[in-house]
Amino acid sequence: MDGVKNGAELIKIAAAWLLILMLAIAAAIVTITVVNSNSFGPARTVETYLDALRAGNGAKALGLLNGRVPSANAAVLDGPGLAKSQEGLKNVHIGEPTDAPEHQQKVTVSYTIGGQSLSTDFTLKPGPKQWMFFDSWNMVPTTLPTINVSVVNANQASINGVDVNMPNGRNSFAAFYPGSYETAYKSPLFAAPAVQRSVTGPLESVPAVALATGPTSDLLSQVGSTIHKYLDACAKQAVLLPANCPMSAATDNRVLSAVKWSILDYPSVSITPYGGKWIMAPLTVRAQVEYQEQDLFTGTVAPVKHAEDFGFTAKLSIEGNTVDVTPVVSY
Repeated sequence: MDGVKNGAELIKIAAAWLLILMLAIAAAIVTITVVNSNSFGPARTVETYLDALRAGNGAKALGLLNGRVPSANAAVLDGPGLAKSQEGLKNVHIGEPTDAPEHQQKVTVSYTIGGQSLSTDFTLKPGPKQWMFFDSWNMVPTTLPTINVSVVNANQASINGVDVNMPNGRNSFAAFYPGSYETAYKSPLFAAPAVQRSVTGPLESVPAVALATGPTSDLLSQVGSTIHKYLDACAKQAVLLPANCPMSAATDNRVLSAVKWSILDYPSVSITPYGGKWIMAPLTVRAQVEYQEQDLFTGTVAPVKHAEDFGFTAKLSIEGNTVDVTPVVSY
């Protein structure tokens, strides 16, 4: 009897240990599943990639993306230019993975740029197990998109604050996604308004950027001041036909007094690109002449006060940040 009892006790103890072992295995399986989902799942790979973009770590981001770099300028693939591409992304949300063909998973990242709701899909495939139990997920290889940029009458520009060369006014820039990229051009004399492009995916056709360069307010003010001084000097010539000036007056009578010129309206200055150079639009000045004249037949003396528009042009000579303005008068 004692042997039977002892055998039963042993069976109970073995059953208890077996139950504990099974519960431990089940708990381990649940733990591995949870850890796989939270720390080693496809969403985690995408999160790590986005973190690399925010840090401006282009090498890490490129490795995680399995990205191919096209033949383009790499100015914003690393460092401050890359980090800045993420500053415009707001309300970033990484969605739950969903099934995709060939045992792959798709992760959608939603966000806003400038108030516009956008999203990017990442496709990932299973990688080798880590430490025998934990999953790994690799992004399906893609090619980085490019942004084509042109600038008028300049060989430099900036993209996300990074100064770049623009050979013959053109260049292409490889870009990570998702991201926001701002191109601009500014110098003391000429500038182009900034243009922003949102890049959401590898196959996206990013609209080309054409930077519309034009004169700065400082340049227009500088040229306008030169033209004003030139016309003021013309007005000081007390003759009917000031030398090398657009104004002129004529009479068949005898002039009895000093001739006085007054500038009523100075020209508006407009500078535009043409043939790789900068040219000024034709100028018009409104001037008034005053003097006393005597009719040669009657002897009558009368005042003359006459206002008229006079046209002329001016040539620009630009060397670096120095501008020379040469008025041109045709009679």
